[in-house]
Amino acid sequence: MAVKFSKAQKKVEYHKKMCRLLEEYSQILIVDADHVRSKQLQDIRRAVRGHSVVLMGKNTMMKRSLRVYAERTGNMDLLTLVPFIVGKVGLIFTKGDLKEVSEEVSKYKVGGLARAGVVSPIDIVIKPGSTGLDPSNTSFFQALNIPTKINKGAVEIIVPVELVKKGEKVGTSEATLLAKLDKKPFSYALVVLSVYQNGSVFSPKVLDLTDQDLAAKFSGGVSMIVSLSLAISYPTLAVAPHMFVNAYNNVLAVAMATAYSFPQAQKVKEYLKENESKIAVAMGPVAAAKEED
Repeated sequence: MAVKFSKAQKKVEYHKKMCRLLEEYSQILIVDADHVRSKQLQDIRRAVRGHSVVLMGKNTMMKRSLRVYAERTGNMDLLTLVPFIVGKVGLIFTKGDLKEVSEEVSKYKVGGLARAGVVSPIDIVIKPGSTGLDPSNTSFFQALNIPTKINKGAVEIIVPVELVKKGEKVGTSEATLLAKLDKKPFSYALVVLSVYQNGSVFSPKVLDLTDQDLAAKFSGGVSMIVSLSLAISYPTLAVAPHMFVNAYNNVLAVAMATAYSFPQAQKVKEYLKENESKIAVAMGPVAAAKEED
């Protein structure tokens, strides 16, 4: 016979479990669990078993456990999680690859009805065609300004209708119509909102970055440093090669225009003298163009 715990005992057991997970895991996914059913959570728990643990609970209990554990252990970095525990959220403690766990969790989607009051994440468009509803429902469509006709004893929608726009709340009438048409426009799943790893909280978009993306961003940053350093003549490690080349070119230009010389400049002077005729022929068109201008 299963032992029944009181509310107080359940809170104590929950706190112990969370503290144990905080001690064992250094990676946590904060997920939005709004509209996610218990069957989905069971499937997800089964899929990630062995390397991850899904923990749901009241936000107040999660925050309290985080604060108590952080004060007891001195690991104050965990408090960075507290501001992100808002709404219907859960925690996935994991030892696996963050990107792989995130992708595995997102696979478990379930279609759902559009409930009244829910903000639509997509544009809901009803395509033209037979609804399968009898003519007695015509007045309902008229109330929503949806043009219809009766075809073969059923109501038929004539043109595409944008019922709800993305970002708008689903009204009672729209929700009722979608239910009548047996339309399930939304899909519900655990959505990763934030990622905690070794004391830092960051966006899940970071998980999509590849080595090539990181290299490109690093290269872009170095280019900006080089441009700024050259513009203000401020020496940095990144700009040093460019500054040396520019300095050499300036000294070489002075040597070409004067009797001053040094070994490297002397080689250039000798090359120019030996190939003076070829250079003159090559520069002819350029000189002519300048004269015309």
